[in-house]
Amino acid sequence: MMRDLQLTDELDSLLSAYHHWAKGYIPVPVCGADPMFRNAKSGRGYDSVSDVIEDELHGSTMECIDFHIGEIQEPYRAALYILARNCYTGHKVWISPRLPKDPIERGTIILEARNQLTRRLMAAGVM
Repeated sequence: MMRDLQLTDELDSLLSAYHHWAKGYIPVPVCGADPMFRNAKSGRGYDSVSDVIEDELHGSTMECIDFHIGEIQEPYRAALYILARNCYTGHKVWISPRLPKDPIERGTIILEARNQLTRRLMAAGVM
């Protein structure tokens, strides 16, 4: 029981971070950007080595979560996107038109989506 609660909290935290990370995604690079420098990062002189490593690890984790959410079929993927948004905002008000209107049926889909993602992230070593 305690382990399930820890997994739930950990997944909620990861989904919240994922939503924040995904909001910053820009599908089209800035006009005039040189492809040679597309992966270049601007230097921040105040970052320590551990900060740089932590940023890289966080980015890799978010890319892993993005991949696994993308591999999950609809309507579970839509449920995960909405769940991530709700976790990020701290309010359980966001719903998707792709999910059933019936709250019991919608809750079942959300629970199954959470279980699918948790299994995938545990197998990938993220959780």
